[in-house]
Amino acid sequence: MRYIWFVFGFISIAFAILGMFLPLLPTVPFLLLAAFFFAKSSEKIHQWLLEHKIFGGMIEDWQERGAISMRSKYIATISMAVVLTVSVVFDFGIFVILVQMVVMSLVLIFIWTRPNE
Repeated sequence: MRYIWFVFGFISIAFAILGMFLPLLPTVPFLLLAAFFFAKSSEKIHQWLLEHKIFGGMIEDWQERGAISMRSKYIATISMAVVLTVSVVFDFGIFVILVQMVVMSLVLIFIWTRPNE
């Protein structure tokens, strides 16, 4: 089972890296998933994630308090606004825009109701 958790950890890391460049793919949830999977499969990689200078703090904040930093909340909000604006400007269609609005609204409600770091 450890090998399965290990593979899922690397898949999560891959999606997190993609999320750094693709606006609709979130980075932090995949990092949190990777931390979970590596905690069950590789203490060395799990520790590396926790000590990472950029991502370690986010993971620890979430694990300890379910918290999301204000900076991350602002970045998420601005990113979603940009994606929605692009969709409207390029006329992706009313259905796509409405789905984006609903999904992004739910995600933003979740993000903004979490405690700050």
